[in-house]
Amino acid sequence: MTASNAMGRCLCGAVRIEVAHAATSVGACHCNICRKWGGGPLLAVECGTEVELKGEENVTLFASSDWAERGFCRHCGTHLFYRLKQGPHYHVPVGLLDEAPDFRLEQQVFIDEKPAYYRFGNRTREMTGAEVFALYAPPPA
Repeated sequence: MTASNAMGRCLCGAVRIEVAHAATSVGACHCNICRKWGGGPLLAVECGTEVELKGEENVTLFASSDWAERGFCRHCGTHLFYRLKQGPHYHVPVGLLDEAPDFRLEQQVFIDEKPAYYRFGNRTREMTGAEVFALYAPPPA
């Protein structure tokens, strides 16, 4: 299920994001990189490829892996997106979006890297890192 025309902005307002089709399903990523990036799991929604950044000159990119990069505001540090280098397919932190639709936490990935000091109370689909790579990794050339 998707919502349309989701919008948000960074803390200082230098970057605005407009999403044509944000999913209503929230995913939590427990990988080491996401936890280092934000101090906890990344709670994000899939936003596909129809994402427009206004103030793009204020976005700094960090290549966090061979296949993905993360964008943040160079002024205030707000996390703006995680996107695949080939695609680009965006995942946007759910808290960044204003007037959000009725989001539901439905999936957790890299559950095998989740530390023991936190857990979510609702039932979700859970995938290990190996399962994620097997499902989403590009086919060998």
